[in-house]
Amino acid sequence: MKQYSAQDTRSLLPFPALIDALAQASLDAAAGQILCPERTTIRTRDQRGALMSMPCVADDIMVTKLLSLFAGNSAHNLPTIQGQVICAEAQAGRFLFMLDGPTVTMRRTAAISLLGIRTFARGPVRRVLLIGTGTQAVAHLQALAAVYPGMTVVIRGRTPERARAFCAAHAMPGLNVRPEQADEDPFDVVLTLTASTSVLYNERARPSCLVIGVGAYRTDMVEIGPATIAGSALYVDDPIGAPTEAGDLYQAGVDWQRVHPLAQALQGRLPAPDQPVFFKSVGCAAWDLAACRVARQQGG
Repeated sequence: MKQYSAQDTRSLLPFPALIDALAQASLDAAAGQILCPERTTIRTRDQRGALMSMPCVADDIMVTKLLSLFAGNSAHNLPTIQGQVICAEAQAGRFLFMLDGPTVTMRRTAAISLLGIRTFARGPVRRVLLIGTGTQAVAHLQALAAVYPGMTVVIRGRTPERARAFCAAHAMPGLNVRPEQADEDPFDVVLTLTASTSVLYNERARPSCLVIGVGAYRTDMVEIGPATIAGSALYVDDPIGAPTEAGDLYQAGVDWQRVHPLAQALQGRLPAPDQPVFFKSVGCAAWDLAACRVARQQGG
C-alpha cells in the first residue's frame, strides 16, 4: 500500500477535479449510495487529546480517516492535528493507498466552499472577504487562485497586524490579496474560517452576497450572527452532522426544518433569486471519499 506525503497529497487533489467529485459525492450520499455514519471521537484519559475516526463506504472504494487532535502540541512545535486517510477498494477490500489526513481535510473543506460558491453565487465572483488567518484561510486562498484567478481577496484578522502579516506571507500569483480597509465596497462572498466563540459577522443578508460559514464547528462556537441567518435561506453540506456541529445555526436557535441539504440545490431546487443564502460547511467522511476518488484517478 502506497503512503503519500502532504506534498504528494496536495498534488493528487487539484481543486477543479475535487470540486466536481464533491458535487457527485453529495448527490451519491443523498441517494444512499454512500454510507457515512457520524464520526467517532474518543478523548484521552487526561483530556489533553482525542482520537477521531471517520469511516465511509461506497460501491467503488472504502475510506477511513483517522486523526489525533492535541491542542497543546503547538507549544512543543508539534502538529495539532495528525493522521491519515486510508483507501481500500470495495470489491475485495484490498488496501490501495494512504493520504495525509490534515492535507485532505484542508483541501476538501476549501473545495466544498468553492462548490458552495459555484452553486449559490448570484453573479460574477470578483471580491471575497476571508475572515481568519489560519490554515483554512491558506487553503481557501489556494482554491480561489485555482478557480477564480484575477479576483480580489480581502483578509480580516483578529487584529490589523495579523491581517497584514498573513497577506505578506501568503501572496498568491493571480490574486489581489490585501488586508481589509475601512469603507470597503460590497463583497460577492464572505467566508468565515475561525474557531470563534463570539459573532464576527452579523450584516443584513443581501442576495448579492453569499455568506459561507466554515469554522464554528461546535455548538459553543459562533461566527455568523442571527441578523444574517434570519434573513437567509439556509443550506448545509451534511444534514446529519449539522445539528451538533453547526455552531452558528445552533446558537441562532434555527428551526431545522428551514435548513436544506446542499444536495437539494445541486439537484436544481435552488432558492428564489431574491433570497439571500447562508451556506454552512461542517464536513463528513463522504468528502474524504470524494478526495480519494480524485487521488485514485490522478494516479493514486
